[in-house]
Amino acid sequence: MTKNIHFLFKTRITSFIFVLLLSFYSTNNIAQCAGQDNSYIVCDIPNASSQSINLFSLLLGTPVPGGTWNDDDLSGGLNTTTGILNAQVIIQSGIYNYTYTVTGVPGCTDFQSTVTVTVGGYSGAPTNFATVCSSTGSYNLFQVFNSSSALLPQSFGTWFNVTTNTPVNSNNINATALGVGTYQFRYTIAAIGTCVQQVSNATVTIIRAPESGAPTNLLLCDSDNLSFPTNFDLNNLLIGEDAGGKWVEISGTTEITTTSDHNVNIQNIYNTFGVGSYSFIYTVNGNSPCDPKSSTVRIIIERRLDFTGSTFIVNSDICENQIATATYSATITQGVQPIPNGQYNITYQVSGPNGSTNTIIASFNSGICNFSIPQTFFQQVGSYNVTITNVSSVSSQGACTNIINIPTDVLNVTEKPNIDNATLVIDPICQNQSAVVEMSNMANLPDGNYQITYNLSGSNTVGSQTIVIAVVGGLSNFSIPSNLIPNAGNTNISITNIINLTTGCLNTVSNTKVFVVKPIPNVTTLVVSANDVCQNQPVSVTISGLGTLTNVIIDYNLTGANTTTTQTISLVAVGGSSNFTIPQAQLPNLGLTNISISYITNSGNSCGAPVSNLSDGFRINPIPVAPTASNRSFCKNNNATVANLLPSGSQYSWYNSATSTTPLSNTTTLVSGNYYVSETNPTTGCTSTRTMISVVINEVQTPTLNANGQNFCGLDKPTLQQLSNNTNANTTLVWFDAAANGNQLPNTTLLQEGETYYGFDFSNTTNCFSTNGLAVTISLTNCINAVTQYDFFIPDGFSPNGDGVNDTFTIPKIKFLFPNYSLEIYNRYGNLMFKGDINTPQWDGKSTESINLIDGIAPNGVYFYVINFNKDNKSPQQGRLYLNR
Repeated sequence: MTKNIHFLFKTRITSFIFVLLLSFYSTNNIAQCAGQDNSYIVCDIPNASSQSINLFSLLLGTPVPGGTWNDDDLSGGLNTTTGILNAQVIIQSGIYNYTYTVTGVPGCTDFQSTVTVTVGGYSGAPTNFATVCSSTGSYNLFQVFNSSSALLPQSFGTWFNVTTNTPVNSNNINATALGVGTYQFRYTIAAIGTCVQQVSNATVTIIRAPESGAPTNLLLCDSDNLSFPTNFDLNNLLIGEDAGGKWVEISGTTEITTTSDHNVNIQNIYNTFGVGSYSFIYTVNGNSPCDPKSSTVRIIIERRLDFTGSTFIVNSDICENQIATATYSATITQGVQPIPNGQYNITYQVSGPNGSTNTIIASFNSGICNFSIPQTFFQQVGSYNVTITNVSSVSSQGACTNIINIPTDVLNVTEKPNIDNATLVIDPICQNQSAVVEMSNMANLPDGNYQITYNLSGSNTVGSQTIVIAVVGGLSNFSIPSNLIPNAGNTNISITNIINLTTGCLNTVSNTKVFVVKPIPNVTTLVVSANDVCQNQPVSVTISGLGTLTNVIIDYNLTGANTTTTQTISLVAVGGSSNFTIPQAQLPNLGLTNISISYITNSGNSCGAPVSNLSDGFRINPIPVAPTASNRSFCKNNNATVANLLPSGSQYSWYNSATSTTPLSNTTTLVSGNYYVSETNPTTGCTSTRTMISVVINEVQTPTLNANGQNFCGLDKPTLQQLSNNTNANTTLVWFDAAANGNQLPNTTLLQEGETYYGFDFSNTTNCFSTNGLAVTISLTNCINAVTQYDFFIPDGFSPNGDGVNDTFTIPKIKFLFPNYSLEIYNRYGNLMFKGDINTPQWDGKSTESINLIDGIAPNGVYFYVINFNKDNKSPQQGRLYLNR
């Protein structure tokens, strides 16, 4: 298109045509808005201009700015935002494409253009020389370039060893293989396009590495400790080492004391630290760039293992039927010398058809090592010897010859026992007896102890009973416990299982036998009874609950006050009961005796049964001693009865004759005469002989009262003594306040009007009171001429104010002088205020009549009284009194 425009210019077409062409040109530029492809070559990579190549400016045509760039071949040198290419960061020479893309422009038909850039090679600028240690196995030759340089060589060139005239593979050399010396190397980047080949040369010097020597270890056994060196040269453990190095230790023995020290005291190390591994390091310094070189040697002092006194057990013996499933474990237990915890190589040997030697790794812990042994060694019946042939620590270097003094253990695979063909014999037995089973025809069983399991069926049923039998010469026996065969009848025993207790081998068997169990007497219903008796009386014993038995034999014995050995007696039973008398000769002693039935036998089948807890106690009681009693006397007024006799109590019986069989009641009234008493033991019922006493009943006559002896004048203050003086027994009379159960009153007691007193005469000889008492009711009104004899005073006032002084209107002595008197008090209005007599002699100032007063209280003032004497025709007397509160 540009060439056409130039042609139009050259031919100078008219202006109109020119404008049309310009318009056509503008439209095509828009259609190709990303510009046109172009190419570019960069050969001078170190040049600063190679760092900033504007790819947009390299596009042909008129590209629209604002598009995006893409690094098509991932060169890594393009800034896709700015479109600036930095060729110096591209690590490999080559041809790279970069695409420019424009989007969103109307009418755009070509929206991408590509700039192709050829990047020439750059082989770098190496340093003058490089040094490498001969111990370096792999050295990258790119290390010869100055790492501080801003521009490193491109990769993927080729290296060539000019000195040896050999190519270098993968940029690396083996300094150890090349050896000490100086070598020339050439690095080449091939030409590309118009960019020429690039070559850089480098010098590498290989420096000898230091040699610390090839180390060896010193192995020692603690059993040789007496010959351990005391000045051992560690240099003896190195081969080919450079001189001038120094030793250090890392085990803490403190044997190396200076940088030039190389001798150690191994005896001291052992004495101080014991067995162990002790490490020492020899270090030789090298010239740069060689690092120091070190070698480590070890002085290893191992413990000699001594299994003297140890034990070895292989578990466990089996039976032939366990061969397929059995597992086996072995245990070694240390002897005198402790075995350190840790892992050990254990070598053991098994004898037998499948025997062999095997080595395993197992651990000792607290002196014990457990490990398993494969079952393949034990595949048939027989005895197998298992022997430990060697034990060594897994970490052992073989410094010691261990003492393997471990005893051999024997493992047995035993055949299973069989008694299917054994002969069983069982004699008939009684219930509650053990049945003895005799076994024979067992020659196939080795002598020893066996456990058998049997079942019972028939009259007696029980399952899975076990018992141990001893087999000697093919014979044995055992007992079936009586508690397993309680029922009478035919019983079948079946032996189902047998175990050899020595080997533990078991087998199922089938061997049966029937035997007979005869019935025994039923003792559960038996009852024995014996009654208590008094001395010298016979003792009869009754046994009941015998059921249908008719003839029996019983064993009994006596314990307690009377003892015997076992006595046997035959009895005939009728209706389930029988009785017998214990001979008197077996009962000489008083006290409690027990009769116990210990065994009963049915005479019909000779089967008996022990009897337990069947006993009865009876007592042979003594005859009480005749009671002690004395003659008695009683007062008749006491109405003494048999209950008053001594001794008294329920155990004593009183009779009114020596031969009477009916005792007197306790309420029987005593009379003078003879009485008889016996004592009966309330527990035993045994009665003594009788004791006689004499009883006397004393009587005192009832006293009499003199005529008018009950009348007194109260003003004389008479006493009971004065009352006694008015009787026929004035000196011995005793007075009470009641006819019966009254209180005795002193003779000084003042007599009270109308009171009744009861007097009883008392005999100082018999100490008895009269049977009946003298009842006297007192009158204190017999006062003759009292008015003239005694001062009679009528008060003229009183003050009822509650102060305790003169609070009532009272006429002294009037009750004795005029006991039938009456008193009337009126107010000044003539209203009756109070009525009094011997029973209500005092007026307290309150109205007792129907007078309208506040709270019935009479006010202060003058009041009037009227006294009616009612005696000796004495006229009433009137007067006044003053009430002042």
